[in-house]
Amino acid sequence: MINRVVLIILDSVGIGYLPDADEYGDKGANTLLHVAEAVGSLRLPNLERLGLGNIVAVPGIKAVERPEACFGKMQAQSAGKDTTTGHWEIAGIILEKPFPTYPNGFPKEVISEFEEEIGRQTLGNKKASGTIIIEELGKEHMRTGSPIVYTSADSVFQIAAHEEVIPIEELYKECRIARNILTGKHAVGRVIARPFAGELGSFKRTARRHDFSLKPPQKTMLDIISDAGKQVLAVGKIKDIFVGGGITDSVATSSNREGIERIKDYLDQAKQGLIFANLVDFDMLYGHRNDSQGYANALKEFDQLLPDIIAKLHEDDVLVISADHGTDPGFPGSDHTREYVPVLIAGEKIVKGKNIGVRESFSDLGATITDLLDCGPLFHGTSFASEVIE
Repeated sequence: MINRVVLIILDSVGIGYLPDADEYGDKGANTLLHVAEAVGSLRLPNLERLGLGNIVAVPGIKAVERPEACFGKMQAQSAGKDTTTGHWEIAGIILEKPFPTYPNGFPKEVISEFEEEIGRQTLGNKKASGTIIIEELGKEHMRTGSPIVYTSADSVFQIAAHEEVIPIEELYKECRIARNILTGKHAVGRVIARPFAGELGSFKRTARRHDFSLKPPQKTMLDIISDAGKQVLAVGKIKDIFVGGGITDSVATSSNREGIERIKDYLDQAKQGLIFANLVDFDMLYGHRNDSQGYANALKEFDQLLPDIIAKLHEDDVLVISADHGTDPGFPGSDHTREYVPVLIAGEKIVKGKNIGVRESFSDLGATITDLLDCGPLFHGTSFASEVIE
């Protein structure tokens, strides 16, 4: 039916709060709208032609008469609003309980066991911005060699360390120790290595971040596709999110632009299957830092580079653009926001201008992708492949 699917997740590009957003303190959030309002308007002509403005009203993005893609939006069924939850639901896993979070820091038994295992004390143990906490505790870290442990609104156990104080492989080892400790009721979604470099007052996080995620509890879209003998090529943090499960090849990236280049590389190489990419700059660099202008610039950059991806698609390829949650930089706080996410589906064999409506679960997208690739059904999700194929 379809030879290759390119699935690009614009990390955190939500398009309006979900009906249950009030349970998460997110009523009123709308990442894309508030970014546009903060900068006056958005000019995203390529996404506009695909039909982004037909999904949601946003200053500067028009609803077009005949979009070049199918369009719609999805709501999350899983409890939670983090990266792992969103990606897992797309891939067919719906979580009934959210991953645990620690707004007041991790309990003593967790930190004590971690310190005993790594043989040194820790600093921090609180909810904090990663860039701020390394400035706050970097001097003490350099003096003592103690790693900086912190969390966020997400279900994460983050360990920051200067690369000259704790070498990168040692930091990764400490993360693996934390991952083994954080099970059961403390099974956080991700343990994240946050290496940094530089001098006091000008510390910079390096590109050697690494996420140590929980393993998915059942087979995912990725497993189903690779079990069918097809390629699953992961760009960015996809490999970390799925702990490598079902992935036949992967490449890490340090920016959205690099991610787009790697997508293009895979399009030159891939024969059959899925190219699954996460572009994280929207969330990591701008959403969490309440930087609406930076967010708008990142959207503009993606839109400008999108034709380069489309130009490499073959007749029997499909391009899907979506997101995993929101992170509204104009909303109070700096956390993820529980929002609808857009869906744009394009390709020569895709019906132009079809409104797929509001999908009840992110898993509908994963079910559609496995259906398009003729690989079998997901455990969750309702395929809409028959609605979008010519």
